[in-house]
Amino acid sequence: MFSASFSLDPDFTIAPVSRRTFGSFVEHMGRCVYTGIYEPGHPTADSDGFRQDVLALTRELGVSLVRYPGGNFVSGYRWEDGIGPVADRPVRRDLAWRSLETNEVGIDEFMRWAGKAGVEVMYALNLGTRGVQEALDVHEYVNHPDRTRLAELRRSNGTPKPYGIKMFCLGNEMDGPWQTGHKTAHEYGRLAAETARALRSAEPGLELVACGSSSSQMPTFAAWEAEVLELAYDQVDYISAHAYYQPIDGDIASFLASAIDMDHFVNSVVATADSVGAKLKSTKKLKISFDEWNVWYLREFQEGVESAPPDWEWPVAPRVIEDCYNVADAVVVGNLLISLLRHSDRVPVACQAQLVNVIAPIRSEAGGPAWRQTIFHPFAITSRLARGEVLRVELQAPTYETKRFGAVPVLDAVATHDAESGDVTVFVVNRHQSGAADLAVSLAGFAGDLRVAEAWTLADDDLTATNTEEHPDRVVPHPAERAEVSDGVLKAALPPVSWTAIRLTPAA
Repeated sequence: MFSASFSLDPDFTIAPVSRRTFGSFVEHMGRCVYTGIYEPGHPTADSDGFRQDVLALTRELGVSLVRYPGGNFVSGYRWEDGIGPVADRPVRRDLAWRSLETNEVGIDEFMRWAGKAGVEVMYALNLGTRGVQEALDVHEYVNHPDRTRLAELRRSNGTPKPYGIKMFCLGNEMDGPWQTGHKTAHEYGRLAAETARALRSAEPGLELVACGSSSSQMPTFAAWEAEVLELAYDQVDYISAHAYYQPIDGDIASFLASAIDMDHFVNSVVATADSVGAKLKSTKKLKISFDEWNVWYLREFQEGVESAPPDWEWPVAPRVIEDCYNVADAVVVGNLLISLLRHSDRVPVACQAQLVNVIAPIRSEAGGPAWRQTIFHPFAITSRLARGEVLRVELQAPTYETKRFGAVPVLDAVATHDAESGDVTVFVVNRHQSGAADLAVSLAGFAGDLRVAEAWTLADDDLTATNTEEHPDRVVPHPAERAEVSDGVLKAALPPVSWTAIRLTPAA
């Protein structure tokens, strides 16, 4: 048992909670679209073929925004293949995931799904095999009201009003040699800037995301951002960041501290962007779209790809990276959300990758059920409870040693305050593998008494426990055993390897 503490004050804020922090990602990859969100003939399918069980879980998850249609997929995608009569749509090779794309679901279908799910769409443009003209064509189809050829084509395809998409990604992971149409930073920076200028000529108020590094471990990290932004700084609003985490060689201690790396990643990109802004004498503060993040057992996937036969067939919607998440994974996801909230002043957009089946919080089976993975729960509760302003937290806690990061705090935390309701919510993880923690949070800065309205903890004696089709609720949050306010101090007991959320509300 060890002790930790911090103080909260409503005057010490970071930034408003951005609803776009709770974004997700749908890529035409594996079973994310087909038998994920879309499965005509499924017992729950609606008239458009969308699985209503998955839609219900998406709403419960609290997703605010979805990045679409990729991902690596987008760098070879021809958007026009996915419009018009479905029977006339071509089947294409997807080089990114070595599968066949039937194009049964295209932009019109996906926008209908997004409307049902109640989510905003961030559309990713193909700057791998295509460029400025394709970007303008997509924009004309989705956003121009009428009279032009592509606007009228959209109308004839059944959507009279424009979709009004406001956020566009200028390509995907163009720094990666695996990317179809991979470019140098100079090549991509020029293309991104020219595409952005053209799009702003069509609609000045768009929000545009330039490709940052696909990982902070890339050999070109930071140098890529610097060169791209020197060419495109004034034309874009965000630069992207992507990060995936997994335990390496059984090193759970470092894995549980993955948010240390996310914090460093964000701080490094912010420093690089601000340096470029200063060099260009710009008053604009560029922001980060952390539009791919999650736990991903990437090594296992890469080893599987390397061992695949050279004559591997081109399947439709194969099972690809359908990781089954455990308790430790859920605690790490909860901690990554803490990191994202902590950086809300510079990271107002984030997308957990992906939504269904593919490294996802939701799993589904063709013709069968859909269920919540362990990582579903911290996301859903954080999305529901994080409201108002993000508060500064200066945590006093002991440390433990990790191979990757050295000494790291045993606890990590963030808090939010909703001035309208008076609610204060504390999100905290205990990374220690054997020690429970006593947490004390001073609430002296708040006028009036606060009481615990709800408190949830996700923890389990078996860190490898998972949710499956047979046992979909093996791992769920439980009411916290001890969370109470006494004399202006919130006291809580935190089990080892746990994620906890506590909402306080003004006492009656």
